[in-house]
Amino acid sequence: MAKPALVILAAGMASRYGSMKQVEGFGPSGETIMDYSIYDAIRAGFGKIVFIIRKEFADNFKSIFEPKLKGLVATEYVYQQLDSFTNGYEPAADRTKPWGTAHAVLCARDVVKEPFAVINADDFYGSDAFVQAAAFLNGSCSSRNYAIVGYDLLRTLSDHGTVNRGVCTLDANGDLAGIRERINISRKNDRIVCDDGQEPEELPVDTRVSMNFWCFDQSYFDYTQQLFDAFLAESGKELKSEFFIPIVADQFIREGGKVSIIPTSSLWFGVTYKEDAPFVASNLKLLIDQGAYPASLWK
Repeated sequence: MAKPALVILAAGMASRYGSMKQVEGFGPSGETIMDYSIYDAIRAGFGKIVFIIRKEFADNFKSIFEPKLKGLVATEYVYQQLDSFTNGYEPAADRTKPWGTAHAVLCARDVVKEPFAVINADDFYGSDAFVQAAAFLNGSCSSRNYAIVGYDLLRTLSDHGTVNRGVCTLDANGDLAGIRERINISRKNDRIVCDDGQEPEELPVDTRVSMNFWCFDQSYFDYTQQLFDAFLAESGKELKSEFFIPIVADQFIREGGKVSIIPTSSLWFGVTYKEDAPFVASNLKLLIDQGAYPASLWK
């Protein structure tokens, strides 16, 4: 059986953060958050790392990661571009941005031939999440059973501003029934509130959310291509329309597919705002002090 692949979404520009946080060093030896995800993935048994990036960032990415990863794991670099996998579709003349996260993953179809996980470049997911994902990909994943790693909303908030989260709803079996995007979520005293004009305004403290850690069978690509073609026909002329992974997951569920929710004991943290950076660095130091990671990952 082929080892699963890890697909890392690193093509975004981090508008709220203010810089290219994907390659900023947070670890004591200059490690990026991606370094820790890759390190955890290799330990969990992943055999390939696929970076989805913008073409203009390719040389920068390769200069950072190839010296570290050569001989440890296979690597691929995939470019998300506006015309990728559009089958000749002509977008609006003044559209410049690509089509969202589901389109980004679709761009990897030529290099991913095995079950695979998808993560964000700028989120720390924790070692247990990768262990659980690898177990699913090696055991239960199929063309009718995908999965998502579910995190507790309370443990994904920022002290420095509101966040947007994909709030998971569960069916009677505890599997994913759907994901609803909620914006402007914050902690107010002992309550979690969502200031987006939707109901409910207050979210339960045990709410499960998607941090964009997905597990897919390689059948994802053919299925997603069909949905993407339909999306372009319906919404492709809209300048800000985006084709997100939850759109694919929701349709998959409606057509009888199953999306398992994988629980994890891992702590999630990320860098939505510049002010989050010291918190990320201190959390990494704490994990290193506890022996979860070496002070220098690749030496």
